[in-house]
Amino acid sequence: MSPHRTLTKVLIANRGEIAVRVARACTDAGLTSVAVYSDPDADAMHVHLADEAYALEGTSAAETYLDIGRLLEIARRSGADAVHPGYGFLSENADFAEAVMEAGLTWIGPSPAAIRALGDKVSARKIAINAGAPLVPGTDGPAEDAAQVRAFAEEHGLPVAIKAAFGGGGRGMKIVHRMEEVESAFDSAVREAVAAFGRGECFVERFLEKPRHVEAQVLADTHGTVVVVGTRDCSLQRRNQKLVEEAPAPFLTTEQLERIHASAKAICREAGYTGAGTVEYLVAPDGLISFLEVNTRLQVEHPVTEETTGVDLVREQFRIAAGERLSLSEDPAPRGHALEFRLNAEDPALGFLPSPGTVEAFEAPTGAGVRVDTGVRSGSTVPAEYDSLLAKLIVWGEDRQQAIRRARMALGELAIRGLPTVVPFHQAVLDHPDFTSQDGLGVHTTWIESAFAADLEASPYLAAATPGAERTEMTVTVDGKAVSLGLPAELVRALRSGGRGGSGDTAGSDGGPGLVPEGKRAGVVPAPMNGTVVTWLVEDGAEVAAGEDLVVLEAMKMETAVPAPAAGVFTRAGLKPGNPVKRGQELGRLD
Repeated sequence: MSPHRTLTKVLIANRGEIAVRVARACTDAGLTSVAVYSDPDADAMHVHLADEAYALEGTSAAETYLDIGRLLEIARRSGADAVHPGYGFLSENADFAEAVMEAGLTWIGPSPAAIRALGDKVSARKIAINAGAPLVPGTDGPAEDAAQVRAFAEEHGLPVAIKAAFGGGGRGMKIVHRMEEVESAFDSAVREAVAAFGRGECFVERFLEKPRHVEAQVLADTHGTVVVVGTRDCSLQRRNQKLVEEAPAPFLTTEQLERIHASAKAICREAGYTGAGTVEYLVAPDGLISFLEVNTRLQVEHPVTEETTGVDLVREQFRIAAGERLSLSEDPAPRGHALEFRLNAEDPALGFLPSPGTVEAFEAPTGAGVRVDTGVRSGSTVPAEYDSLLAKLIVWGEDRQQAIRRARMALGELAIRGLPTVVPFHQAVLDHPDFTSQDGLGVHTTWIESAFAADLEASPYLAAATPGAERTEMTVTVDGKAVSLGLPAELVRALRSGGRGGSGDTAGSDGGPGLVPEGKRAGVVPAPMNGTVVTWLVEDGAEVAAGEDLVVLEAMKMETAVPAPAAGVFTRAGLKPGNPVKRGQELGRLD
């Protein structure tokens, strides 16, 4: 049992819609909210909604939202006495949690020990075994080499999954369907794990074909109370990232629900867990349930649980962190049904290509059962440096079918102009019998890649980089005192040139420096988006086949391979891993 702590001022170590969500919860709880922002986020919605906001002075996530020292310095300067990490970034970083606590601040999350134990997939699996949770066969620890993977596959059968022990989000995970693929898959998984997480340990488990992704929302206080607030189904995913979620998880038997509720609580008790968390499972078509992992933070999809239970999960996080008891003592029964649609800046017709840019207009739907959690509004800039999530549309109904009908109407009313979004995909899903059937759920975690065949039109928005979206410093005099202001660079250029426009370094009729002019694209392979070069997949001067992947680009925390549009000899442009590229910029030439 932890002593009672008084919270008065909360630093929100995050950005976007989750920072807005936490700031609103602070207002509801009578707490002062403190926002932080990078240079691209200086005019973001969360900055204006929080009671106070402080600059992190940088662009990349590494030098801003992931900089523990800067975040703690701002907490000290602002007088904050607590830190809420949101999700993503440092939310599951035990070192950050420890640093917050060592600074004398209240950490709004589970203990560093619980984060470490459950963040390591191998130790999390051991905790699940000790708790008696359902599990598919897997190795007791990291596989030493490909030979051990082969031996496991020979004993338990194919397919098997090789997974990074210290990662998630699909990185460092390879599915092996044939024995001859074992060695290359293991080597690839280790390389990806090292690149993404700094550690290459991988373990192996039996892979379930076409499973559902079902999870339990857990709250645990410091007084020994552990409750499952509800279940969710998050099976609609692309690249192992969720797109549509719903609560409660439909079409589960009473026995399956009891197994999930009981094992989720047992895992949390075994780990000594406190705070909000999610225990995730895979449910096979034959009904087999297998523990997947624990997310030691608030989930993106938490609103569907809130809408079907009436529990404010962020307010409960505040209560737990303050040493108070939960506002509920037993698992609540769900009321009605809720669907959540992630509104990402991606074009589903182009393989969910991430597309940063400017939101020219954001018009939210209204009506009974409609909730919109957003981090943008009309005029917002969506930077390429961060996640593609703009907002979330949450729709509640008295039952699942009413929620679906209301969702169709809400998506029809929703208007987001200026950049591509995944809304056309959501509308197609709501007309697909695999999702809407009253007899069962036909979607699964690989359904989008393997079964979704709707012919969607590409977005009319190019979503090119916004000129002047970067910011620069300008000193002005206010009441005789010099004040340094951070202003959009395009505005500063206009001011310095007397309002006549930039200094000649903006894009001209040929598309600007590095861009491929129209009419001069023969043989050129252009970048399909703004992003960063991750790695080259072919050597300079190599002969390539049509469709062969040439280079991997990263944008909005997602990797995209760029294929060769035709066969030929590929000459790479002078770009190295880490170099930024703009949409349309030449990546190389095919001769």
